[in-house]
Amino acid sequence: MADDSNIPKKPHGALGDLVKAESMIQLAIALPAGCLIGWLAGAAVDKHFHTSWVGVVGILLGAVAGFIQIFRTASRYLKRGGN
Repeated sequence: MADDSNIPKKPHGALGDLVKAESMIQLAIALPAGCLIGWLAGAAVDKHFHTSWVGVVGILLGAVAGFIQIFRTASRYLKRGGN
């Protein structure tokens, strides 16, 4: 018989609801935060090197990072069964 002591148990009740809410908040914030951070980093590089295109690249890289975070969070949520 397999030992189930190492398998983490799903939180139930109010704690489980808070974990679900936190996951949904991550999904809502990931893309805008990634774009904002990428834009700020790109703008700093633009200012330092006197260019004007790195900010756009920063926004695009931030969007890609946001989408990756969304997919990771969603797949983790779906793997748990969505409960």
